[in-house]
Amino acid sequence: MASVRSSKALSQSAPATPQELPKFQPEGAERFVRPDVHAGDRISGASFASRSAAMGCSGAAGTAHPLATLAAIETLKRGGSAVDAAIAANACLGFLNAIVVAAGLIESGQVRAALVAAGENGRPLVEETVRTLLAGSLDRNAIKPFFANLTIGCGAAAAVVCHRDLVKGRPRRILGGACRSATEHSELCQGDTSGAGGLAMQTDSERLLDAGVSLAKETWDDFAAATGWTRENVDRAICHQVGSAHRRRLFETLGLDVAKDFSTFETLGNMGSVSLPATLSAAADAGAIRDGDRVALMGIGSGLSCLMLALEW
Repeated sequence: MASVRSSKALSQSAPATPQELPKFQPEGAERFVRPDVHAGDRISGASFASRSAAMGCSGAAGTAHPLATLAAIETLKRGGSAVDAAIAANACLGFLNAIVVAAGLIESGQVRAALVAAGENGRPLVEETVRTLLAGSLDRNAIKPFFANLTIGCGAAAAVVCHRDLVKGRPRRILGGACRSATEHSELCQGDTSGAGGLAMQTDSERLLDAGVSLAKETWDDFAAATGWTRENVDRAICHQVGSAHRRRLFETLGLDVAKDFSTFETLGNMGSVSLPATLSAAADAGAIRDGDRVALMGIGSGLSCLMLALEW
């Protein structure tokens, strides 16, 4: 997510006369060029703007993923606050995406440090699933969409992302990464509220596994190209925690040695966006990650969205 520093910060970093730094786009001009600011990805308008401006009377939301943006907008429509909308949007993208946003803010000079935190409470979903399964006589096919719900766990995680100048001791560095989405598969996992504080979710687990692993392969190829990391020189892989079948299929598809994996799903279950950071923390506590190790963080979630980051430990 790109961002633009304030005009005050720009003037401090690159003092110039008003003639050299126009404040407005000249009438009739196709572009508005500010040579003191790095170009964004727009082909018209301000050279430093990365995305088109959008305005609304009642509220607005913007994320790196269209379905996450829709979740935030729906939250606002239902009377939620801006904070509620932000929580809903980030819940779709996961913990890693928040780290990317924080890193972007730090690199652009808007903040020096950021605290990223997430919490997952799976109890309402598990309890509603148990009530549903006990309410009637269900055959194997009727039970299958609810089975994934019974693997959901609870947890919380937090991480401080900061400029390396603030780090005391050896820094743990994010070196790069890659992100892909496949929104055509968004219907494979659907959830909503179910009255009295309950939650309902149904998952086509088999098709979700196929689509998710396929997306992970595409993301891995982009990740390897962006970072220069290979299957051989990655020391440790920390993944979203689903189950043994998901892990086996993922590592086979990516050509990674499963011995490089560290898992927690056996005891903690699937804690959603918390699973990956909690597993990273557990791996560090267990001594499974050493100074200098190359750690591939491989996050994937329903939607579908996949984000992989290269972490130098």
